[in-house]
Amino acid sequence: MSASLHRDPPGGRRAVAVWCIGVAVYFVAVIFRTSLGVAGLDAADRFHVNSSALATFSLLQLLVYAGMQVPVGLMVDRLGTKRVLTLGAVLFTVGQLGFALSPSYGMALAARALLGCGDAMTFISVLRLGTRWFPARRGPLMAQLAGLVGMAGNLVSTLVLAPVLHGVGWVPAFAGSAAAGLVVLVPLVLFLRDHPEGHEPAPVVRGGGGGGFVRRQIRESWAEPGTRLGLWVHFTTQFPAMVFLLLWGMPFLVEAQGLSRTTAGGLLTLVVASNMALGLVYGQIVGRRQSSRIPLALGTVGLTALLWGSVLAYPGDRAPMWLLVTLCLVLGGCGPASMIGFDFARPANPPERQGTASGITNMGGFLASMTTLLAVGILLDATGDNYRIAFSTVFVLEALGTARILRLRGRALTREATRTGVTLPAQPTGAAAPHAPHGAGGGGTSSPAGV
Repeated sequence: MSASLHRDPPGGRRAVAVWCIGVAVYFVAVIFRTSLGVAGLDAADRFHVNSSALATFSLLQLLVYAGMQVPVGLMVDRLGTKRVLTLGAVLFTVGQLGFALSPSYGMALAARALLGCGDAMTFISVLRLGTRWFPARRGPLMAQLAGLVGMAGNLVSTLVLAPVLHGVGWVPAFAGSAAAGLVVLVPLVLFLRDHPEGHEPAPVVRGGGGGGFVRRQIRESWAEPGTRLGLWVHFTTQFPAMVFLLLWGMPFLVEAQGLSRTTAGGLLTLVVASNMALGLVYGQIVGRRQSSRIPLALGTVGLTALLWGSVLAYPGDRAPMWLLVTLCLVLGGCGPASMIGFDFARPANPPERQGTASGITNMGGFLASMTTLLAVGILLDATGDNYRIAFSTVFVLEALGTARILRLRGRALTREATRTGVTLPAQPTGAAAPHAPHGAGGGGTSSPAGV
């Protein structure tokens, strides 16, 4: 095996250019994914559905997304980033166009499922680009930057698509947005490369046929405590903001809190802006101090639960604006905190399993989001739109995820220290973690010691 395979990728301008093509695809995928969040009330009127049926749009999309994570991870490991990203861009573009033109609820559901399938192929592919083109110490920051770009896509949905939708109507708004998929597909096909020359990943051994390869990849990835810890960190941290932005935030702020759509849209924008700002902060902290990962994740969970509880339990029918603003600022930390999950999965797995491990981790938050989306819709219908009861499901899933994190963290950190040769205290010590040799901590995908 060439010695170059053991060196960190060089980074540099070409790496940035290639990575930008990948994140542009992810940016468009997030616009399409979150477009329903600003159009939930319009969708209910267009397709004449209740809250449970409306939740099914996002539920089906997330079900497909979550179900595709492990297959997509296997595809990325086996086929490479470019092929998977290209297929994803085609699928989510067709799905967005189909959603625009669907004359019925059933056809619209099928379009959202197709969109979710394409969307599922983007983020893991972008993570793979970061690990193949940038040095290991840049891993946490590149993952957080990818998440930041995704939130920028969410911002476009809120600031651009929402007024366009109300100005020109359903079909022109959604069909016009589908053109963005074609725009990013061109540079993807022409210029994106899986890795720099001389830094090809080690050949993947595929003994036992295709089925044997798949089973081995999943079994060996899941056997690592770091992979399981990554899944539960992602599960516990991501879903409160995802549920709020993807579907239920706008109805909650308009119907339960009595805000105008403009004011509610501003609060959704605040969540996105907070996410983007905190993403840079979290990336720098984790990159410099690996021991901060657990405290950051659990601190975000605790603060989120505190603010949700304060809003839901506030005396009277409506919470004051300052409390809603504070909630939205805190929800902005959920996305960056969820990326910490990948910083546990990456050093636990060698380069040839990075896609599979990332896919397993990425399932966590979307399974939690899917469960909460459905539960909120059902409870709203059952209680006559009582948002206090419906949103209480957030605390149940946060408690479950926190218990799993506390149970797995010791084994995961011990195993990580064994692999990297670096001792990782469970709490911050004030000193940055030493840089482990490439290959020992998961193939140069994060700052060894961790989207």
